[in-house]
Amino acid sequence: MLRHLVPAAIRRPFARYSHAVEVPPGARLLVVSGQLGVSPDDAIPESAEAQAVLCFRAIAACLLEAGMAPADIVRINAYVTERAHMAGYMAARDAFIADPPPASTLMIVSGFTRPEFKVEVEVLAAKAD
Repeated sequence: MLRHLVPAAIRRPFARYSHAVEVPPGARLLVVSGQLGVSPDDAIPESAEAQAVLCFRAIAACLLEAGMAPADIVRINAYVTERAHMAGYMAARDAFIADPPPASTLMIVSGFTRPEFKVEVEVLAAKAD
């Protein structure tokens, strides 16, 4: 069982995430590479939110393949190319993650391998056997 921590001694999270998540001894770890907002047929939507939805669909497929679910996500690292893309990313993230939410970091970066990509998301998941 993951233990989500939001210590009273520090400021509450700015958005829907936990400050820390403790993984129990003996848990299996799954490291999911950064997923880009591209569909299986190579279509890339224009909006950051639609790209983020595709990122989370790809992550869900990886979790399923490992016998895991969104509730097993310990940490999300996300990257967007502009502040304007944060709201769309966060809407897609909040629709995908379970409660309590995982630890999370969101960074604004200068770009990805192709200029049409606006969002990339990677996760770390853990599940006790």
